[in-house]
Amino acid sequence: MNGWRPMRTEDVAAVAAMSDAIHGSYTERAEVYAERLALYPAGCFLLAGEGEALGYLVSHPWRGTQQPALDRLLESLPAPADHYYLHDLALLPEARGSGAAQAAVGLVLDQARTAGFGRVALTAVNGADIFWRRQGFRPVAEAGAYGAGSLAMELLI
Repeated sequence: MNGWRPMRTEDVAAVAAMSDAIHGSYTERAEVYAERLALYPAGCFLLAGEGEALGYLVSHPWRGTQQPALDRLLESLPAPADHYYLHDLALLPEARGSGAAQAAVGLVLDQARTAGFGRVALTAVNGADIFWRRQGFRPVAEAGAYGAGSLAMELLI
């Protein structure tokens, strides 16, 4: 495995395909990933394997308590933002257990600190809150913006 690298425009199709394969009903269109990359490239990464994409990470500044709507374009990032939002971290099965998820969390925390934020928020789906709790995130709302089974979480840094 080569590791995390900045996402590029030509990666968006692979990112969307991974989203479809991993997220089920929580998947998002390629246009959503392309827009996030265009709006905040510093928060978008691809996990590169030997000639293939194995995962992706999308994060960006955000404001307020409402999470960004699933599969919707933002048009712009809020200014001023009051926290950092981890929009999506996804790994194909062959990359799980490799330490790539923890490395991605490190990338997010570094980027949040560099951008001057003291809080990182996310919405956990499909039981991922177990992983996020191990990373220090705590629930802030029983049902997140993505419906039943989703959980709004945050980490103060």
